[in-house]
Amino acid sequence: MAEQRIDFEAEGLLDGLEGQQRSERLALLQQLHSDGVPLAELRRTTEAGTVMFLPADRVIVSDERYTAQQISEATGVDVEFLNAVRRATGLPLPDTDEAVYTEIELESARRVALGRQLGISDDDVLELSRVLGRSLSQIAGSLREIPLKMVIEPGLSESELANRYGGAVVQLYPMVEPLVTGILKLHLRHATQTEVVNALERSGGQLPGSREVAVAFADLVGFTRLGEEIPAEDLAHLALRLEQLAAEAARSPVQLVKTIGDAAMLASPDPRALLSSTLELIDRVEDAGEDLPQVRAGAAAGQALSRAGDWFGRPVNLASRITSVARPGSLLAAGELRDGSAESAYRWSFAGQRRLRGVREPVRLYRVRRES
Repeated sequence: MAEQRIDFEAEGLLDGLEGQQRSERLALLQQLHSDGVPLAELRRTTEAGTVMFLPADRVIVSDERYTAQQISEATGVDVEFLNAVRRATGLPLPDTDEAVYTEIELESARRVALGRQLGISDDDVLELSRVLGRSLSQIAGSLREIPLKMVIEPGLSESELANRYGGAVVQLYPMVEPLVTGILKLHLRHATQTEVVNALERSGGQLPGSREVAVAFADLVGFTRLGEEIPAEDLAHLALRLEQLAAEAARSPVQLVKTIGDAAMLASPDPRALLSSTLELIDRVEDAGEDLPQVRAGAAAGQALSRAGDWFGRPVNLASRITSVARPGSLLAAGELRDGSAESAYRWSFAGQRRLRGVREPVRLYRVRRES
């Protein structure tokens, strides 16, 4: 049976292109169509500006395509909820009769159906989808750039670049799933440990092996909003720069425990040393000028448990919550930290009592500045 020819110009897939760009795009479209890519997918990716990534995308997902109704019939999940999950994940909704869904969407729908059977509410499914969508979209952006950097060079035509990019993905993609899965498992273990410690503290239980420690968090102001405005590579550079400055400010006995995206966590057995390092970090970020947004910081002290280089317990949670209400360019500390520190070394100004999410009692808060 002869292959059906498509008039790509009449379909509007060459609009706005002239000369070499036009001929290169036409060659790429013809190749993709001959490889079995349906016109609907060519149209959608052309409009989105991602048609060049199709050879790589077809390595990541199978060639089989489904409509939303077909996935609904195969899994028992209604189309309306499938659409709600897709919106929550941050993915565009195709037309109802477009066969653009892949085996990945089919398997995800099966898991949604299983979750419902286990008693997971639709609201919880949608909230988890939102969190995963926000986080994984940034990861996907970074992962997509790596093979592109490997293959791009001057003089490549669009079809050559698309095919070379697809070849690089063939080599790299098998490493992605175990890498992401492994990191997710480590974070899940950490979150589980944190929740167990929190539950023990709420019940009035003692934490075996806990000791006194001062903890501070410093996060970049407006980092989430920046994620919607600048490329993932630039966002990653900001997070790396914060980590570098935090490592420089954290002098013994202060330790840089970890960085979590837009936040750095510091800990020390000496509260005064912790406050000094945190204030120095704020200053270093200010000195970086327009290269970095301002940071805001929160600090607390108390009994906490050290495991595998991390800390768990009330001061960790409290410092994180305080950070979320601190002003840009400032350090906000819990009253207990002030009571246990040499007050003469810093200027403390009362910032009122606040009820913080996840903290049972109101917390006395103080802004901390150097005496000088």
